[in-house]
Amino acid sequence: MTEVCGTSRIVGFRFSLYPMADNFVDIILSTLQQVDTSKVWVKTDDISTVIRGKMDHVFDVAKTIYLIAANTKKHVVLNGTFSIGCPGDSDGDVYMSEDDVRMNEDRVKNIHIEAPTQFALYPMNNENYMQIIADVVEIAKQQNTFTAGIHYASRLDGDAHDVFTTLERAFHYSQEKVKHVTMTVNISANSPSTKKK
Repeated sequence: MTEVCGTSRIVGFRFSLYPMADNFVDIILSTLQQVDTSKVWVKTDDISTVIRGKMDHVFDVAKTIYLIAANTKKHVVLNGTFSIGCPGDSDGDVYMSEDDVRMNEDRVKNIHIEAPTQFALYPMNNENYMQIIADVVEIAKQQNTFTAGIHYASRLDGDAHDVFTTLERAFHYSQEKVKHVTMTVNISANSPSTKKK
């Protein structure tokens, strides 16, 4: 049986949050409680959490989770995968009817934290995938967040708001070119290690 991409343009983000602190459970739970997730479908299990809905709201919630956790001043890492166009991806489609007002922007607009990031883009089933990736790197350069190409990823640096804007613009651009796109992100905050580029 041949599988084809579904028609839903619902965006998903499956992630795990890793606070490097003894009270990591409290940080994770309190972070999730402080984020307005009313416009996304959410499910958490013993390994990770997934949020699904319109692109605006998925990125709004993802950025807010990172910023609230990072604002504890503990070393935290947000690791996850964004996806759109996955075959049969329809759970939570009701959230696609939400308006475009981002529920968390006012809550975090004054939190400014450096967000060193590694991300990798995977345009599925497209022979021009390298050009799409090159275009995304150019978007990051225009945003002044691109630091360097590294093995199996690209490096972004800068204020978290700028980094998440870059990620969202890169993802938005890619999904206009390819039906099924995934993007992995590994975003750190407050690391005691010396930054290496």
